[in-house]
Amino acid sequence: MLKNILFIGLGGGIGSISRYVMALAIGKWINASFPWGTFVINVLGSLLIGLFLGLFDKSIFNDTSKLLLITGFCGGFTTFSAFSSENVHLLLAGQWLTALAYSALSVVLGIAAVWLGYKWSAAF
Repeated sequence: MLKNILFIGLGGGIGSISRYVMALAIGKWINASFPWGTFVINVLGSLLIGLFLGLFDKSIFNDTSKLLLITGFCGGFTTFSAFSSENVHLLLAGQWLTALAYSALSVVLGIAAVWLGYKWSAAF
């Protein structure tokens, strides 16, 4: 158990640092009002988690590698990749309406929650 936690922490730390450095680099390279850094990181993280899950399904990675790369790195790099992966699993299971509801509610409520939290912070 402790070994698993260490691998997740290592991957998560590397993923978080990678996200920070990449967002800075993209922000310096592209100066725009659109959040290109976050957008690129979310799409790249989704691509990576899909690649890693596919390789894991082919038994190229073991359970420890899955914890390091998928749970740790991709989780630290972007939680959007986990969200995307969960939707793919729902779609592959034929749960189209659940995937649609999960996606729509996550986006709408996520944005609403950030807005509400931002407005709520004015009370402090």
